[in-house]
Amino acid sequence: MLVAAAACPCPPLLVPEVAAGAAPELDVARAACTDALGVLAAARPGRLVVVGPVGGAGVGHHPAGTTGSFRGFGVGLDVRLGEGEGEDAEARLPYSLAVGAWLLERTGWSDAPVEGFGVGESSTTEQCLRSGRELAARDERVALLVMGDASACRTLKAPGYLDERAAPFDAQVARALGAADLAALTTLDAGLAHELKVSGRAPWQVLAGAAEGADLGGSLLYEDAPYGVGYVVAAWS
Repeated sequence: MLVAAAACPCPPLLVPEVAAGAAPELDVARAACTDALGVLAAARPGRLVVVGPVGGAGVGHHPAGTTGSFRGFGVGLDVRLGEGEGEDAEARLPYSLAVGAWLLERTGWSDAPVEGFGVGESSTTEQCLRSGRELAARDERVALLVMGDASACRTLKAPGYLDERAAPFDAQVARALGAADLAALTTLDAGLAHELKVSGRAPWQVLAGAAEGADLGGSLLYEDAPYGVGYVVAAWS
C-alpha cells in the first residue's frame, strides 16, 4: 500500500554541475525537493520506487544499483539508484530516473530499498493507473518518488514556445498534486499534455493509481516556471 509520495521535476538542470553558472536559479526548487524527500523518509516505507517518464508507450523496471550518467551534458557525474549491483551492468537509467537518483544521493537516502520504474510518456491513462496499482502492491509500505515536468510552453523562450493553454494546465496540475486529488490527476488530458510537452502526465497518473484507497493528504511545496517550463514539487502523506 502507498504510504507516502513526493512529486518532483526532472530536468537535468536540477543538478548543479549540469546547470553550472545558472545553478542558483533552481536553489528554491532543490530545497523543496529535499523537503519532499523528508516526507518520504518520515513515512518509514519498506520500499521506495522512483517513477519517471521515458519515450514511447512502454514501461521498464530498473533494479537497485542501476547506474545513470550526466556525461551526455559534458559533466563527469555518475549516479546509482540505491544500493545494489543492478541486474544488467550495461543498463542505464533514463535521465528522469537519473535525476531522481541524484536527489536521493544528495539527501543521503538510506531509509528503504530503492528501485526504478520508467513509464512511457504516451502510455494511456488506464495503463498508468494499472501500473500504479501494481507498484503499490509490491510491499506493505510503499513510497513513490514521482519525477516529471509540467508544460514546456509557458514563455516565448520556452522549449515549446508560448502556448496560452500552458499556464491553466499547469495550474490544474499544481492544484491536483497539492491536494492529492486523484480524480483530477486521472482526468488530465493526455492529448493536450503531449501538445504542451508535459513529461509528467503519465508518472502523475501512475501515482493516482498507486494512491487508490490510501487516503493521503497533499501539500504543494513549490510551483514556478523557470526557463518557461512548469516545475511542481508536492508531498503526500
